[in-house]
Amino acid sequence: MRAPRSDAPDTRGDILATAHRLFREIGYRKTTVADIAAELKMSPANVYRFFDSKKSINEGVAERLLGEIADALEIEATRPDATAPARLRALLVTLSAMSEERFLSNKRMYDMVEDAMAESWDVCDRYVARCDAILIGLVRDGCARGEFAIEDPEAGARCVHAAVVCYCHPAMMAQSQEHPHASIEQMAEFALRGLGARERG
Repeated sequence: MRAPRSDAPDTRGDILATAHRLFREIGYRKTTVADIAAELKMSPANVYRFFDSKKSINEGVAERLLGEIADALEIEATRPDATAPARLRALLVTLSAMSEERFLSNKRMYDMVEDAMAESWDVCDRYVARCDAILIGLVRDGCARGEFAIEDPEAGARCVHAAVVCYCHPAMMAQSQEHPHASIEQMAEFALRGLGARERG
């Protein structure tokens, strides 16, 4: 077997971008490797040089999708010009808005992410762990600055994450739309009170 070309990262990216588009258009369950290959004018065998299975393509698309959310959360969590309470508010609003846009606006993508979460794909475990780490870092920083008053920053951050899961888990988001629930802004204020937030003028 020939080794992958030097442009392997670009080809992998093209495959994932094409798969993502097809998943949105016809659904990830219906999209085949042959469909992806045809769109890229290559053979299915060539696709398999970069991904060993359809499942690995599914996970690659999910990793991109979830990675975009985590990247945005990290930006909000580390803004140097904002207090920790302000950063946490912005992070939670961003988490809710991006999750809604990516998971609920397209039923076909919702199916993929819901399956990924339900089946505990490795990419989902990594995403949850990264979100935990971002929140823990933010809460620890807030405590160090005297902007949060909580004895265990790690436990506090995990409680915040657990409290907002219905704003970022596909199945829970869909269910919560059918019943009255607090807005993400209200939940953010609730979380800040739990962390003993101290606003600074």
